[in-house]
Amino acid sequence: MLIQLKQWVKTNDSGLAAFCRTLAKYLLNPQFPELPGFHVLLYTLHKTIFWLWHNISRVLYFTPILKSQAKGSKKNLYLYSGLPLILGPLEITLGDNVRMSGVTTFSGRAASKHTPQLIIGNNVDVGWQNTFAVGGKIVLENDVRLAGRVFLAGYPGHPVDNVDRALGLADLDSQVGDIVIKQGAWLGTGVTVLAGVTIGQGAIVGAGSVVTKDVPAFAIAAGNPAKVVKQLPQGE
Repeated sequence: MLIQLKQWVKTNDSGLAAFCRTLAKYLLNPQFPELPGFHVLLYTLHKTIFWLWHNISRVLYFTPILKSQAKGSKKNLYLYSGLPLILGPLEITLGDNVRMSGVTTFSGRAASKHTPQLIIGNNVDVGWQNTFAVGGKIVLENDVRLAGRVFLAGYPGHPVDNVDRALGLADLDSQVGDIVIKQGAWLGTGVTVLAGVTIGQGAIVGAGSVVTKDVPAFAIAAGNPAKVVKQLPQGE
């Protein structure tokens, strides 16, 4: 009965149905008038409470928890927006002055013969919604910068053979490879780096690129698949 009434209100051309549609919009989306002084103050209070809660939870809760799951010096770790999701077996090493979004996923390949290793050096930025799929080893050397939604795909998670996939079998060792991001490299938003790739020192990878082969030092690469579009002077 209710479904039929809802359908009638939505589709009927009568004046009564039109009135019911208008009334429903007001009832489903009531509006409270803005009180400029009051709501500006309320917004300031909201931001202050949020800032206090964010920083207290960051310092006292999320950062110590992540440090407990990592090796290395871990000095001055700045973790914001929660706690990274850690899946599977994974050994994490953190250097000093790492800045990392908590909206990040670290995944270790369960089928690896040895525990996968994620090694992050000093003064590294790991942006929002990054995903690291560590098959054997992923290394971020010092001064690396990763923008948002970067995917380091060290293992695929499924075998190539469709029958094996249907059976739920693991990917093969031949599909797995290490990923190394050399000192000072910068990966733009939405970059994907496939297994076995090394990004050279000081290199830049443009937003949305899919890197299937090594990128030389001090090169700018872009596209799908990524290709070198410019060579930078060393140290620029």
